[in-house]
Amino acid sequence: MASAVGIAGLVRRAPIVILAVILLAVGAAAAFHGPALAQEQPQQSRGWSLRDLLFPRRLERVQPPQDLPKPKRRKPRAPRAPAEPQVPITEKTPDARIVLVVGDFMASGLAEGLDAAFAENPAVRIIFRGNGSSGFVRDDVYDWPGQIKSLIDTEKPAAVVVMLGANDRQAMKVGDVREPPRSENWTKEYERRTDALGKAISAEKLPFLWVGMPAFKVPKMTSDMLAFNDIYHQAAENHGAEFVDVWDGFVDENGAFITSGPDTNGQVVRLRTDDGINVSKAGKRKLAFYTEKPLLKILGLAAPGGAVTASAPAGAPVKEPAPAAAPIVIDRTAPMLLSDPALDGGSELMGAAPPANNNPDLPGEKLVVEGKAPEASPGRADDFTWPPTPRPTANAVVTGTRASNP
Repeated sequence: MASAVGIAGLVRRAPIVILAVILLAVGAAAAFHGPALAQEQPQQSRGWSLRDLLFPRRLERVQPPQDLPKPKRRKPRAPRAPAEPQVPITEKTPDARIVLVVGDFMASGLAEGLDAAFAENPAVRIIFRGNGSSGFVRDDVYDWPGQIKSLIDTEKPAAVVVMLGANDRQAMKVGDVREPPRSENWTKEYERRTDALGKAISAEKLPFLWVGMPAFKVPKMTSDMLAFNDIYHQAAENHGAEFVDVWDGFVDENGAFITSGPDTNGQVVRLRTDDGINVSKAGKRKLAFYTEKPLLKILGLAAPGGAVTASAPAGAPVKEPAPAAAPIVIDRTAPMLLSDPALDGGSELMGAAPPANNNPDLPGEKLVVEGKAPEASPGRADDFTWPPTPRPTANAVVTGTRASNP
């Protein structure tokens, strides 16, 4: 009976014993996995639960931190063009000849280019007098035919350079009517105004250049500039001026507008700004490049920065160039060609009477039939005479034609 009671008590205490064994096992497992769990636990504290005690291997792992956004890679910078060497600015002489550049904002760029071109020339001074928003259409903004005389009287230039028209693609008031651009009445009035400017400059007895417009990015604007250039060209010719065509310098081989192209040194550079209208520093210099040559001819200069041959007052005659040098005399023996027509008596062009091939005295016949070469010129490689034959005293003059066999 006692044993039955003991067994019953043991059975009643069995859950407690089992629970104690489980607790010991869990404690040992916690001690064994403590370092690993410590590494996996998040840094911040979290509440304790029975799950942490009974299922240590199923604890939630700390999620790795999300990847930080990668820094944006900077695009490699395009290599900078080498800095242009600073052109020393030469102080102008008191009697320097003045070139007056007039016009709109394009003329302003042209004046900058010419100023750089003549920076080392003390005898030439570039002066710009213009209005960036002006043109022939809005004579209420600036009246060029009416104002040019006062500008010439003030600056007293030796030559005038005109560049106008970039702002003229707009309606023009003709009488009481506003005519649309390039209509019949608009064109007639535009031609009259351009001709009036040319007449006003020529009345001052001054030589002048009229520089045309370049191409622009907008196709419609480009086509208008082509029509304007024809009007400027005609106005320049009517009054004894020279028209400077810069069109080819700002288009490709197909005649299309270009933003970048060769500069004055042949290097591909940016000629125009992003708006497709204004010109860059290199573009300004290229405008001046087209204008320099005719301007030098007017001023009587040999080259920009070169010797001044016409520092006399305006209107002085241009000094004539020096005569061509005499041909260079070289002491040499003329070569002999086995295919020379003279060996067979040929001295006429095709179509003339054929030479007599049966002449035994011809050098070619002697060489082929008898095996006798023509006499060698003294000093030539095939001259085997001994003692050597002295060379002739006369010198051979090198010319553009082939020397025949002596």
